[in-house]
Order: sequence, then structure tokens, then C-alpha cells
Amino acid sequence: MRTFEGAMTALVTPMRADGRVDEEALDRLVEAQIAGGIDALVPCGTTGESATLTPEEHVAVIARVVKTARGRMPVIAGAGSNATAEAIHYSKAAKEAGADGLLHITPYYNKPTQEGLYRHFRAIAEAVPLPIIVYNVPGRTGVDLAVETVARLAETTPSVVGIKEATGLVVRTQQIAQRLGDRLTILSGEDAINYPLYAVGARGCISVVSNVAPKLVGDLWDAVVAGDHALARKLHYRSLPLADALFVESNPIPAKTALAMMGLIGPTLRLPLAPAAPATEERLRGVLKELALL
Repeated sequence: MRTFEGAMTALVTPMRADGRVDEEALDRLVEAQIAGGIDALVPCGTTGESATLTPEEHVAVIARVVKTARGRMPVIAGAGSNATAEAIHYSKAAKEAGADGLLHITPYYNKPTQEGLYRHFRAIAEAVPLPIIVYNVPGRTGVDLAVETVARLAETTPSVVGIKEATGLVVRTQQIAQRLGDRLTILSGEDAINYPLYAVGARGCISVVSNVAPKLVGDLWDAVVAGDHALARKLHYRSLPLADALFVESNPIPAKTALAMMGLIGPTLRLPLAPAAPATEERLRGVLKELALL
């Protein structure tokens, strides 16, 4: 089963002023990511406002990204849901569209037990023959995927090939790496600690920051691969102000605001997400200028 590693982008979903998905802007974003040297694209995750996309839009965005990428890099489709049957539906649609893998968040709001989480991911794996990256972000979902459950999945479900680890705890990555070694690819899901997670065993990231600065995020990963940790640390601290600024409000509000400032997309978000506060805009503008992105 194929595995994925490197600097990957959790793509935003551009929208027009009337609220419809902006497919032309989405194409521009994909091309900018490819030009920036990113290793894979992840549409329809949290950053892609998947919670407010209609089922038809969700499938269409994945298909558009696959079409625009044209095999130049893998596309890992966000296919998660808090309903297992719906997650399977999105997974089958992503496979049909040509996605190379799936990203599956832990079911939110339901607060399933660890047994429920295990059965959820097993059901998806049994229904759709694509590699799966499970996504643990308890701050968003209200449920934490325990290390023991991660290990159980890795040991019994060959198509579970990775985990996007977004607890924000370096020790959690250490625990998974110590327990599973190379059996599971750990990917950072918290931009501010990408480099610390690489240092303890993560093999890449699924990044919000790389929407705005793909080359910076990619160069940091490349420095780690090359064993140039002096350069990696330098790039880490260079990227940190942007990572901080992009999470001063709920993601993806700052990311879409920054991309709009750069002229890549419009600023439209879907309610209940609201436009960025003036102070957030000012902070973002300053950071973008410092990084020569404006």
C-alpha cells in the first residue's frame, strides 16, 4: 500500500463573492503549490471548509484538484465525516475521481469510544481500497485517538498508512513513534511545531502555512531530509511568525485573508466563519511583507 511523506498542503477552498466554489482560483492555487515544490495536496480537510461544503461540492472540489494536478503530485482527499456511512461515500467518490489516498478525521461531535473509533476506520478501510491517513485533532473534534488505538489500527489494518498528528503535543508523536517505529508515517498537523516533530520521528506535515508559503515549508522539510539541521532550524524560526499569525483566528480565516491579500483568491468564507478582524489583517500584512510575499 502506498505511503506518503513530505511537505503537503491542506488546501483552502476558494469561493466567489456569491458563495459558490471558485474553480478557477482553485486551479491557480494548485499550480502555485506545484510551482512551490509541495509534495502532495490535501483538499477538503478542515482548512478546506469541508464542514460547510455540500456533498456535491465536496466531490467536485476533489475531482477538480485531481484533474488540475494531472498526476504531478499525489492528491490525498479529505473524506471525513462524523457518520461512517457518509465517510465511506466520500471515500468511494474520491477513489472514482482518481485520488491517491484519503485523509479521515476522527468523528466529531458524536464523541465515540476508542472501540467506536477503531470500528469507524476499519469500516472505511474495508469499503475502499485506498491508503488512509487518520487525522487526530481533539481540539476540533472533542475526541482523542489514543496511542493504543492508533497501534491497533496500524497492526490490523494495512491500508492505514499514516496519522496526521494535531494534538499539539510533541510527546504524542514520540509515543507513537516509539510504539510503532516505521510502520506508520507520522505527519505534523500543527505548523508551529513541524520541525520539533520532525526531530522526534515525523516524516512530513499536512500544512496550513504552505497555502501561503509553499516554498518555505517545503525547503524546511528538504533541509531535514538532507540532514542540514542548522538550515532547518533557521527556516523553522523564519516560518514561525507566519504559523502564529495564521492561527490567531479560527483556521482558515487568516489563511484565506492572506491569500486574498496576495491576489490568489477572493476573501469569501462561509458562515459561521466571519471575515478577519482588522487587527488580524494588519498582523498578516506585516508578516507577509517581512517574508516578501506581498
